[in-house]
Amino acid sequence: MDHKAIASQVRGELNLRTAFDLLDRNRDGRVTANELQFMLKNLGINVRDEIIHDLIREASHSGNGLINEAEFLQWVGRIQALRDEQQQQHDDSSSTASKPVDEADDVTEDLIAAFRVFDRDGNGFITRDELQTAMEMIGEPLNEQQLEQLLAIADLDQDGRINYEEFTRLLL
Repeated sequence: MDHKAIASQVRGELNLRTAFDLLDRNRDGRVTANELQFMLKNLGINVRDEIIHDLIREASHSGNGLINEAEFLQWVGRIQALRDEQQQQHDDSSSTASKPVDEADDVTEDLIAAFRVFDRDGNGFITRDELQTAMEMIGEPLNEQQLEQLLAIADLDQDGRINYEEFTRLLL
């Protein structure tokens, strides 16, 4: 395995651990159906409670309705393997050559997805209220002073909102 592949694997593992930490709102090391449902609803994804409970049951080896970090990582790994298998089958059946996934494209896609989480109304800007809501959603609530400081750092053109370019500069 070359260094790019190792780096990609490590980055993926860290992203999954971060995802688990975001889901585990009470920081007890386990994710409940309610925590999963809360996060999905905050992302604008509505899933019936029965489906959430089925997903949790599938992922939990103990069957207690809780997913620990190891179970979460295994569960997502299985989902990714299925996705990769389906993609491979699609690629094999397709006569057109597919271009290799570029690392920069992955980062760009991640940044766009993150920006969309913060940009709740989809207008291309993150407002003060959207920033505050998103930070609360990921378990990092900000007081007024912290919110003002973050906006002062991120809002380079000082228009009172954060655009995509400002957002990426803040994160990179």
